[in-house]
Amino acid sequence: MMRTPSTTSPFGWFQIIRLGLIQACLGAVVVVTTSTLNRIMVVELALPALLPGFLVAWHYAVQMVRPRMGFGADKGRRSTPWMMGGMLVLGGGGFMAAWATVWMASEPFYGALLAWLSFSLIGLGVSACGTSLLALMAKRVPDERRAPAATTVWLMMIVGFAVTAGVVGKLIDPYSPQVLLQVSASLSVVTALITAVCLWGLEKDADPQPLPERNAASERLQKQDFKEAFKEVWADPAARTFTVFVFMSMLAYSAQDLILEPFAGAVHGFTPGQTTQLSGWHHMGVLVGMLAVAGAGSRWVAGRLGSVQAWMVGGCLFSALATVGLVSSALSAAWPLKANVVFLGVANGAFSIAAIATMMRLAGEGGAGREGTRMGLWGAAQAAAFGLGGLLGTAASDVAHALLGEQSAAYAAVFALQGLMFALSAVVAWRLRSRAAVPHRPMRFDSPVLLKGGSSS
Repeated sequence: MMRTPSTTSPFGWFQIIRLGLIQACLGAVVVVTTSTLNRIMVVELALPALLPGFLVAWHYAVQMVRPRMGFGADKGRRSTPWMMGGMLVLGGGGFMAAWATVWMASEPFYGALLAWLSFSLIGLGVSACGTSLLALMAKRVPDERRAPAATTVWLMMIVGFAVTAGVVGKLIDPYSPQVLLQVSASLSVVTALITAVCLWGLEKDADPQPLPERNAASERLQKQDFKEAFKEVWADPAARTFTVFVFMSMLAYSAQDLILEPFAGAVHGFTPGQTTQLSGWHHMGVLVGMLAVAGAGSRWVAGRLGSVQAWMVGGCLFSALATVGLVSSALSAAWPLKANVVFLGVANGAFSIAAIATMMRLAGEGGAGREGTRMGLWGAAQAAAFGLGGLLGTAASDVAHALLGEQSAAYAAVFALQGLMFALSAVVAWRLRSRAAVPHRPMRFDSPVLLKGGSSS
């Protein structure tokens, strides 16, 4: 007897908020390991700054496993086990990282080895939880809610950063190893409990078995190994193009993080407090840009302010224009640096949220059953960009200083290089926008092209 096909309902705002809380928990654990422990290693323990820098870069390198994590979620047809498992691994890694930091005070070598293992677990946990969360959003969030949903989830993650940094900062002051371990353990337990509550029944209407009309395609997908699935995803021109876009745009975005404040201090004479405020203005601009894209993508506006893809292209172009402004500010002290930085933040926020919404669209258009693998591919590209961005940004600054000598000219050269990367990212995004303008022909599940492993885009 043939069973009645079951369908999954699209996510409403209640489900989106639950995913946002999980993203906030993820950010809460990560911010402590990448900032608080960083500070303790360098200041309280007087260890070389290279050590925490290596550990943070390593946790990004580990995230190259994201495609494999996404493939695992695709094979299981449910994302929630991977999200819960990833959060548990992340929490365990976070506590181990705090333990390793305390151990470094007496045994630097063995403490550093434990820290390396801990940051490996952190990278694995972020990969499993973050990739599966985005894949679930791609599957269940309807088109008209994607930009607002992406903004909501990322804003909640930023709130998680801010709240955790403030609370943990107060709890461990004055610093003692015992308090650090207690706070880290409590944070891991609390985030795991919140994640479990948010995931309870989230995919209750998901059918773990393939529908009758999808049996052939589902059977083929289930028989594929990871290598075959990855080749199939990479064979899609849209997936490849978007991978290049994610890497280039995020490389340019992350490269500015470690040089903007030193530039303001060295060239414009800003005090440490003033440079921190400048970063705050940049983050405020990012928030405005995110909200603008969310508004443009809402059902009430219905595209009258431009498509999400247009905001992605425009955000990259205006980011390039803003970095050209930074070049001018390096050459002229009269340039309005604060206004320029706010403008840069707005442009950065616009293209980043538009890119996440586009990511969800492309993951769904690539054919059912491979959303996680696609999200993993793009997550790996972003992780690689963030891992290299800070390193290349600071290295380019050092090289420019060595070659050009004068600080203003050196920073101007670095910002000009960033502007070029943003401009090239806009060109790649335009190619995606051009593809999106071509009507998409839905792929039937019994299509010979799909059954033979062809691209569905």
